[in-house]
Amino acid sequence: MNTEKSSTILLSNDDGVFSEGIKALINAMRPLGNIFVVAPDGGRSGMGCSVTSQIPVRAQLIQSEPNLTVYTCTGTPVDCIKLALGNLMPQKPDLIVAGINHGSNESINVHYSGTMGIAIEGALNKIPSIGFSLCNYSPEADFSQAAQYANIISRKILKMNFPAGICLNVNIPDIQHIKGIKICRQSNGVWSEEFEQRTDPHGFAYYWLTGTMQYPEKEYIDTDKYALANGYVSIVPCKIDVTAHEQIETFSRLFL
Repeated sequence: MNTEKSSTILLSNDDGVFSEGIKALINAMRPLGNIFVVAPDGGRSGMGCSVTSQIPVRAQLIQSEPNLTVYTCTGTPVDCIKLALGNLMPQKPDLIVAGINHGSNESINVHYSGTMGIAIEGALNKIPSIGFSLCNYSPEADFSQAAQYANIISRKILKMNFPAGICLNVNIPDIQHIKGIKICRQSNGVWSEEFEQRTDPHGFAYYWLTGTMQYPEKEYIDTDKYALANGYVSIVPCKIDVTAHEQIETFSRLFL
């Protein structure tokens, strides 16, 4: 637990250090303490928890002023967090925030999202961590309302005794009047028709990632999909322990 005035907050994203989403998040976090940013030098969407291992990772200081330090990094979103914690920051942060992502990270997108990769890496290091996403994919999206909720949620997290081994996946609907906040479970969405085959000018086939999200279950009121569709900010607590604890006994009997 930390007081706002003494808080150090680490920011990153997967849309790049110059994206409008991270600019809005920086402005939202500045009243809460000392801000340290390490973010990719370009878009890294869909990187999940990937790290760079075959080529060097470089970081460059691009902004330094009282209570705000900004680095750009050539690596993945998780590289940014590892580099910040291990090499660039003078102290361990009190909070890690990611985003604000251009687009939703509801349902199973949490497994692919570079935004949530950041939050998961924070949880692995036992640091309270939050991924923020706005349900609007446009580069011209208005992040002002999402930034307000990022500030509200982060203030509360900084004041609580945050449990180890979890992080928060926060999605904000892109509507004028948000009804409030709901704590939810992840909905059971699945991607269909994920790759579209096309032909290049030389006649060779290539594939472009596309598809639509399908929801095989009905809209249960305790899911993030339902909350967002009905005008609420959704917060899904996510854990880094992926063990299916309820199945340990089943498989133990199988291999007796």
